[in-house]
Amino acid sequence: MPTVAQAAPGLTGKRAPPMQAQRIRIEGHVSPGFEAVRNAFAENFSRRHELGGACCVYHRGEKVVDLWGGIRDKATGEPWEEGTMVLVHSTTKGLTAMTLAVAHSRGWLDYEQRVCGYWPEFAQQGKGSITVRQLLAHQAGLFAFDEQADRNLIADLDRLAVVLARQKPVWEPGTRQAYHAISLGYYEGELLRRVDPGHRSLGQFFQDEIASPLGLDFYIRLPESIPNSSLATLARPGLVAMLLGFPIRVTLAAFSRRSNITRALVGSEFPRDEQRVYARNFEVPSGGGVGTARAIAHAYSVFATGGRELQLRPETLQALSAPAIPSAHGFHDECMKGDGVRFALGFMKPSPVWPFGNEGSFGSPGAGGSLGFADPKAAVGYGYVTSQMGAALTGDPRDLALRNAVYAIIPPAVPAV
Repeated sequence: MPTVAQAAPGLTGKRAPPMQAQRIRIEGHVSPGFEAVRNAFAENFSRRHELGGACCVYHRGEKVVDLWGGIRDKATGEPWEEGTMVLVHSTTKGLTAMTLAVAHSRGWLDYEQRVCGYWPEFAQQGKGSITVRQLLAHQAGLFAFDEQADRNLIADLDRLAVVLARQKPVWEPGTRQAYHAISLGYYEGELLRRVDPGHRSLGQFFQDEIASPLGLDFYIRLPESIPNSSLATLARPGLVAMLLGFPIRVTLAAFSRRSNITRALVGSEFPRDEQRVYARNFEVPSGGGVGTARAIAHAYSVFATGGRELQLRPETLQALSAPAIPSAHGFHDECMKGDGVRFALGFMKPSPVWPFGNEGSFGSPGAGGSLGFADPKAAVGYGYVTSQMGAALTGDPRDLALRNAVYAIIPPAVPAV
């Protein structure tokens, strides 16, 4: 049944009626016992400055929360609808990592093998010893490009592979962690092309082997056929919110064109398109995924409950649930200028500075507040997306409120089915 929440002030659009004069409609459903999640979702609009968004939760393979509401386009005031999709930035990394997990389950990829064993040209510039595990843990020292990477290069996968192969690591691989914000997806894409017998791009592989079999409204390669009316536009956070939300060390680094984080984020703008909302037939596997919370939660649910639908092997799921392995200098991140964020096999893992789910969970957050993860111990698949970008670096208050509501309901460690 739809519910109504009082909209938060200060989110008016140029042509839309003032939101403080509107009543935000919440639609979807929750299973009996999950009403607190719907209340938290409504409070995101009335108390936490939500504009539009969606939340979905699967538990033991059953969809128990599926909510959406608010505004998909701040300028026009058009509502968020059941099938509205939105750019989720680095939440894409988790869906991208799923493609390599499928390859691992099929015996095409060994996480402990050297990357150059699948991609010989990769061994250039001292990269011969880098393992797949190290690359996917952001420990390869390849977080930035020395050569200019424009849209034309990114769209030409053969040319891109040449540039990737001749990139020199910033430091000895395996010694330090540095967030490969955009570059990681390109390396994953080429690695997947090398091991896939069909040599498909990562976006096409995801569509063929994960999205289509599961019926997911999620794309790493957004097709022309998706109308603009199905896409939410992103509203950026204000300057004050960014200054208050980001640690001062990150803010200062962002103002330097030579800083690690600024260099790592080059290309993060590529998924945007002024005419089509988001770029079409174009892949940014680390940050260009477009989809619904429902799709994200469903995909993670499959990974949280045995992977039968995708023929995932137990060995693959055990590897994904295992603890992250630190670099020689630990989990201090040279791009994010902080300690404690942990990565493994393309996913982010729970940590004291970024907790989510139970021990053994794996997922990925995205800039602005989105999040998706699998919690095998609780048999949970979770997805949250939004059109109003937030500025919290380690857990958006809107997402945190939803997750707290979910885990107040679900027992802490229910065996996966």
